[in-house]
Amino acid sequence: MAVSMAALADDLIAESTVLRALLADLDEPDWRRGTPAVGWTIADQISHLAHFDDVAVQAATDPDAFTAEKARIEAAGGIAPDRIAESYRYLNGAELLAWFDRSRGRLVEVFHDLEPSTRVPWFGPPMSVASSLTARIMETWAHGQDVADALGALREPTARLRHVAHIGIGARAYSYLVNGRDMPHDPIRTELVSPDGSAWTWGPEDAPDRVSGDALDFCLAVTQRRHLDDLALEITGPVAREWMGLAQAYAGAAGTGRAPGQTTTEVRA
Repeated sequence: MAVSMAALADDLIAESTVLRALLADLDEPDWRRGTPAVGWTIADQISHLAHFDDVAVQAATDPDAFTAEKARIEAAGGIAPDRIAESYRYLNGAELLAWFDRSRGRLVEVFHDLEPSTRVPWFGPPMSVASSLTARIMETWAHGQDVADALGALREPTARLRHVAHIGIGARAYSYLVNGRDMPHDPIRTELVSPDGSAWTWGPEDAPDRVSGDALDFCLAVTQRRHLDDLALEITGPVAREWMGLAQAYAGAAGTGRAPGQTTTEVRA
């Protein structure tokens, strides 16, 4: 099936709208409310998204400048999300929301009409602009989950979860790489039940190693927003079990994930 940048942009806008609705009426103390990401407030979650929207635009419009900045970051020890978050804590909620709106609008504007297969540099191997925009959908959904958890809000699962699941499956090799392990070559069959009850599948049908269950639970697992013990996924075979213990849909160092039962907020001291 051909990839439509316009359709991806529409899905990113829709996911952004859900997140923005959670933010629109927050007062300043709520912006400083802790989230399940230890040490991170709601404000930190939004500055993270806006920062990397700007970085994604730079990668697409000025790849040489991005590559030079990436080299500087790697020489300094790699991406440090906590330091990035700290650098924006002087901004208030209104300023953060305006930045998010501005950066997200620019991202959609730049990516909307690009050829889907165009390659852009990133932290890790280069990727297509279609994959880059899909990753922004995944990041928005994942960090939106942290915001929703902090506020005690529930979000309705949508077909956009397919983007999150697809990135998570595609990042299998990366999950092993950042954990310093060699990935087995054994295939894995993934069978998920979508929000409308239809089936989403990846991998050979006869693969003995399998992951199945609700699409929402799978997406919470691969974005490390819930511990596997808190999810109703059926994982069959040693290769599938090992992968799901490492699965990481996002770029950066190996994540620590969530502790069992951790859906409440961690307030920064």
